Amino acid sequence: MNEKARLKRQIYELDFALHELVLFLDSHPRNRRAMELMQAYRKKRDMLIEEYRRKFGDYIVTVNDVPMSDRWKWIDGPWPWENNFLED
Repeated sequence: MNEKARLKRQIYELDFALHELVLFLDSHPRNRRAMELMQAYRKKRDMLIEEYRRKFGDYIVTVNDVPMSDRWKWIDGPWPWENNFLED
């Protein structure tokens, strides 16, 4: 697995953990450990995405990941169905 694929996989793994924490916190909103994990995972995800951007360009998975600029850049990269992080 190359570095680009490794970074994407790490980000996907953190996304999964964050989604699970959101579900857990829905029923345990005062759980301090879960909130600490949420903050730590968000910080680590942000760092990985910044590393990805430095090395490979914008990291775009959802519309929230699209950087604001003077034009719509979504079409500049591969389309979502063309992405296969294991082959990058």
